[in-house]
Amino acid sequence: MGQEAEYGLVDLEEVETPGDEWEEIDVSDTEADRIARKRDREFEQFEERIKDADQFKVEQSVFDDATFAALYKLVQDGYVEAFGGPLSTGKEANVYHALGDDREVAVKVYRINASNFRQMRDYLEGDPRFEGLGGKKKDVVLAWTKKELANLDRARKAGVRVPEPIAAERNVLVMEYIGNEEGRARRLGEVHIENPETAYGVMREYMRRLYAAGIVHGDLSEYNVVFDEGQLVIIDVGQAVTVHHPNSRDFLERDCENVASFFARQGLDADPDELLEFVTSPEPDPSRD
Repeated sequence: MGQEAEYGLVDLEEVETPGDEWEEIDVSDTEADRIARKRDREFEQFEERIKDADQFKVEQSVFDDATFAALYKLVQDGYVEAFGGPLSTGKEANVYHALGDDREVAVKVYRINASNFRQMRDYLEGDPRFEGLGGKKKDVVLAWTKKELANLDRARKAGVRVPEPIAAERNVLVMEYIGNEEGRARRLGEVHIENPETAYGVMREYMRRLYAAGIVHGDLSEYNVVFDEGQLVIIDVGQAVTVHHPNSRDFLERDCENVASFFARQGLDADPDELLEFVTSPEPDPSRD
């Protein structure tokens, strides 16, 4: 693999080969919904503590009872022990730093009243894992959360460095924290790349592995890749679709354009058409649906 090892390219001999079947994703009520309906004293005390915490005060208007119940359930199950401050804020989700059982974790909380709800549906419709998904905002956001968990798992099995998925409850996802005591890992567009040719080689290989595993990122750029301890890590895979999605080709072409354009600005002869040809050869296993 040559110099790609400098950027932590995962050895395919050490990873699990993804299976041919996608797990159907259930968006029915979770334990968090049942906890929210029951509202016992312990849950109400937890909800008040979270609402009073500085890092959550701004979110009270968009967190419903079931979201607080999801956080409560994850604490009960031992996935989260203490919450820290926000790592990032966005229109569809906020990500918080937290302490897990034996390590730091990132807790991603998707808003049920996401402002880009219709765009979420565009990525879900046509994905075989979500056939028959209704139009309720809650169902779409819950599906999106479980979709990101499944995409992270599939990417890791394909030998792509992504945050390790840990747990999901309703609209809350717990995953590996990528960063150190100084803060979150910096995005590719925020750092000086000493060897852009090597970094581009890793990105090309990761895109190819994703495609061979049957998925397309759909929003890949220098803003969704971070540099952490000598490794390139792909993040924000919630919108990733299967290769059978009706718009998967358009999404892949856009990813190739974004990645090639970024590395062209780093002085490389990076061509999006050549990248597309590299990523799609060989074709993914057609049995993956």
